Amino acid sequence: MDDNRDGRDQAAVSGAGSALQFSMFGADQYIVQFENEVGWLWEKPNQYLRLSAPFFTLDKIKTPTLFLAGEKDFNVPIAGSEQLYQELHDLGVAKKLVVYSGQFPMIVAPRYRQDLFERYLAWYKKYL
Repeated sequence: MDDNRDGRDQAAVSGAGSALQFSMFGADQYIVQFENEVGWLWEKPNQYLRLSAPFFTLDKIKTPTLFLAGEKDFNVPIAGSEQLYQELHDLGVAKKLVVYSGQFPMIVAPRYRQDLFERYLAWYKKYL
């Protein structure tokens, strides 16, 4: 999601939103990677603050954004999408959050896959 200063980004779709890494620490499946690549949260809070920087600059985003998430996504939990959605809501940016019941990182139920693709097309048709 760009801040849309030049108007290039007229619509966006997020399949696994995550910007506030402080809240994702230990909640997703990447804890080992975070510990190995970034370090422990309590030892390097400034590193996690740097990784969370996008969340603290969301006020610049004007791009209409569709968030699609699986209810049981352990890979990138829906909390990240919910946080981004709420921030855009507070800022008055066009947005929509769709949570697919019982789905994991990949949306595999045929009716949900069809819905997902139809939402992609409808979102881009509306904003492009």
